[in-house]
Amino acid sequence: MARSLDGLTFAPVSDQAPGQVGTHTRFAYHEEGREIWAEYAGGDVVRGHLVGTREGDRLDFRYVQLRTDGTTASGHCVSTVVELPDGRLRLAETWEWESGPGSGTSVVEQLTEHAP
Repeated sequence: MARSLDGLTFAPVSDQAPGQVGTHTRFAYHEEGREIWAEYAGGDVVRGHLVGTREGDRLDFRYVQLRTDGTTASGHCVSTVVELPDGRLRLAETWEWESGPGSGTSVVEQLTEHAP
């Protein structure tokens, strides 16, 4: 069985374009059965939510966020859960905006209890 994301906090390993998630964004994940969801905030994101499903090591979810400039955005993301050599988890993501043009890839990694 794949490790649960429930209760774990993740952060991007690098900044994206302005108005998107970045290294100061924190994702608090929850998982129950096949359901996956998270709240996130930080950097250019005031508040964000994602909700979707998990099948093994594959996450499929929609996200919506409010940015510091007062605009909103939404999109779709598919992530693969990978265990790192130190035991932490990484999510390798392929995403696309649904509220406007743009797509890309990103990586978020599990923070340890001592990480900022």
